[in-house]
Formats: sequence, structure tokens, C-alpha cells
Amino acid sequence: MSSTTRRDVLKTIVLGSATAIFSPNTLLAATRPQKDRLGVALVGLGYYSTDLLAPALQQTKNCYLAGIVTGSPEKAETWKKKYNIPDKNIYNYQNFDTIANNPDIDVVYVVLPPSMHREYVERAANAGKHVWCEKPMAVTSQECQAMIAACKKNKRSLAIGYRLQHEPNTKEYRNIVQKQLLGKVQSVKCAAGYQDNRTDHWKQKKEMGGGVMHDMGVYAIQGARMGTGMEPIAVAMAKTSTTRPEIYKNGLAETAVATLEFPGGVLADIKTSFGENVNFLTIKCAKGEIKMEPYSAYDGVKGSSPLGEINHPYKNPWQQANQMDDDARTIMQGKPMPVGGEEGLRDIRIVEAIYKSAETGKRVALTV
Repeated sequence: MSSTTRRDVLKTIVLGSATAIFSPNTLLAATRPQKDRLGVALVGLGYYSTDLLAPALQQTKNCYLAGIVTGSPEKAETWKKKYNIPDKNIYNYQNFDTIANNPDIDVVYVVLPPSMHREYVERAANAGKHVWCEKPMAVTSQECQAMIAACKKNKRSLAIGYRLQHEPNTKEYRNIVQKQLLGKVQSVKCAAGYQDNRTDHWKQKKEMGGGVMHDMGVYAIQGARMGTGMEPIAVAMAKTSTTRPEIYKNGLAETAVATLEFPGGVLADIKTSFGENVNFLTIKCAKGEIKMEPYSAYDGVKGSSPLGEINHPYKNPWQQANQMDDDARTIMQGKPMPVGGEEGLRDIRIVEAIYKSAETGKRVALTV
């Protein structure tokens, strides 16, 4: 489509519909030709982007590493040389919004501290780009709702980086639960944690979305929700603690435990910690237990049940490549995202309820 034709299409859309409320950048993106691979720009070049997402994007079939956004000129130069990224696809946080004019970039993947997620998801959506956002989705449920609204307004897809929901071992145990192949679920236990010896990372800073519940706690919540196949109706109890108050200051949680209530009286006991290496999911069903250990690792996820072994092996960073390929394919097919913003919102609402229960010592009901 020529630039003149695109302008005519935009003029027709804008003038012909008094109810059009999405941005001109979204309209322009809608007129661009269909691609067989989507260009992805990574925002934030910390560990997860450097060691996992960028290598994974060398394996993907439906998307590729097209650009980067970083506040570090040194990192920009390193990535430019390593991945042959053209200068026009390299952005900083000041000129980020001009990404709207770059047809090479279809998706912006926000890989920043949680306190920055809302701003960059909204800016990306307003620039007419689809958005992938790392977990936790945001610090508060209000921020999550604003992010969902921004993408909806701009007619852009929003996916949250829950890699496990795309993962074959996870899909197998969820299928057993959903089809009640071992009868109804009676209870769940899930734990996700590791020994984090850092002292000045965002995970140790409350104002940046730190504390264990927003990070590893989300995995434990996901285990409870996927393990029961239901949504919790309340946090029955919760406690937070730290053995290192000089690092986890002013009540910031290093460790958290909680009991989630589900319909039918089903309970899920969860634990998450930055002070202990623990990773498992046990689902007690009427006809036996499903045991996953490790439950949420980058590779080596496996388990067993009375129905047999659950073990679909792969090598790191296949999970991330698989997740991004799934999401890119969904965008190209014009379908709803398999793990959209609403999924991230559900978990942050539960995080907030856990903190409230821990603070008050009371049961906290959850609303849909």
C-alpha cells in the first residue's frame, strides 16, 4: 500500500467515524501489510532480556529481535554489534515514543521493574504497538486495569509473560485437573522460592515493586489457581516475614505463606521466599496426587501421577521462545491472547489480598 493510499485510508476512518477514539498511531499500524514474522523490541536490557529473551528470539519462528530500548549507550552498542540491530531500531527512554513511526517494530516487550510497567505499556499501546509485559504485571491492581484499558483503547493486544501457561508439562497436569481424570481436586500445596543474595536490586525495594509476593509469589499463586482449576474466593490467612531486615526493610516481605480458599471448600497452601530454595506443586485429587517438582523452573519441569510420568523435556531458553512464538502467532491470527492482561490482574488482586490478610490477621474475601 502506498503512503498516499495509507493517508486516504486514515482520512476515511477518521472523518467517516465520529466514534473513533483510538490513536492515529493505531490507525497507521492497522494499514500496514501483514507479516509472516513480527518484529519485537525489548524494553530494558537486564538479566532476563540478556540471558533469556534475546537468545530465545534467535530460536523463534513467528517473531524476531528487531529493536531495543535502553538507557545505557554501552549496552546499546554491545547489542547492536551482537545482534546486528540497525541504529534506527535502537531507542532510549526519552525518544521511546517515536517508535510509533517504525514499521519494523510490531511488539514492545516490557522487561522493566514492576513500578515502570504501567508507563511503558501505555506508551507502547499509544504508539500503536502490541505489548508483552513481564510478570508481575504491575504493583497494584489499579495499574493493571489502566494497562488493560490503554491496550483496549488502542486496539492492541496485551500479553503477560507467564511462560508456564505455554509449557507442555504444565498443560498436561492442567488437563488432568480440568477433565477430572483423577476425580475432583481436594487440596493443593505449592511453593516457589530461591536464595536471593542481592541487596540493592528492585526486588529489595518496595517503591519499585519489590518484595517476594510480587515476584516468586506470583508463581505460587499461579500454582494454586492452575492446580485447582478454579479462582480463589478468599485469602483465609497469610503471614509475611524476613530473616534479613537490613535488606528487606520496613516490613518488606522476604518470605510469605498463605492459605487460599476455593469454591467447594478446597484449600491451597502456598509459600514463597527469597531466602529458601523450594519449588514444587502437589495436587491432591480424589484418586491420587499429581506431583510436580520442579514446578516452575526454566527447564527440567517434570512430575508424576497415578496416570504416569509427566515429562516433556527441552533446553533453556525454549520456554521463552515457545511463549513468544505462541503470542506472535495469536496476534497474526487476530485472536485473543492466551494469557492476557486479565490474568495478570487476577494475580495482583490476590497479592493485595494476601498483604491485607497478613497485616490485619483476618480472612480477606476476593471479588471477581
